[in-house]
Amino acid sequence: MREHLMKILIIGDGNVGKSSFVNRYVNGQFSGNYKMTVGVDFSLKILQWSESEKVRLQLWDIAGQERFISMTRIYYRGAVGCVLIFDVSDSSSFLSCRLWKQDLDLKTRLPNGQTLPCILLANKCDLGKRVVSADSIDRFSRANGFVTWMETSVKNNRNIEEAMRRLVQEILSVQSSPDPGLSPSEDLINPQQNHSRASCC
Repeated sequence: MREHLMKILIIGDGNVGKSSFVNRYVNGQFSGNYKMTVGVDFSLKILQWSESEKVRLQLWDIAGQERFISMTRIYYRGAVGCVLIFDVSDSSSFLSCRLWKQDLDLKTRLPNGQTLPCILLANKCDLGKRVVSADSIDRFSRANGFVTWMETSVKNNRNIEEAMRRLVQEILSVQSSPDPGLSPSEDLINPQQNHSRASCC
């Protein structure tokens, strides 16, 4: 059995649903009662990818305010993929995505020098007060080098598994490319699955 170890960053402004996304994906649960993440939370998800491959995901849920301090460089180290989440009912969280992506690309790269595969998620699409259009998201995604973008609803469990599967597929594709050296980083730590959760739906 071949095993892949992947450190995945979960980034975006506070209150967009990052911790809820992780909790839904890892534990299959949703709760509207979350405290704000302080620093970073860790979660572990193991995927039986195929008969011969297993994928062990370390999900680093990074607090929304962390982009404004230097700690992100430490948190980003050793990552091989990223999920950038915003709230479709909050235009400022969408505008912040450009700064998050710039911060990510500036501070971390794959061993071959490429930027990290990153998927953009338009969360809370179950809410009726959408303020960010699909056309705007699509243009932004293409212009800033995202693998793809998807609308998600953590509450309704929409596109959660699908988004992560698409990202893992992209990471595996990059790792199997002719350029070697994309082995998991020694910076990966043993995450504690029972960390406190945070943020909003």
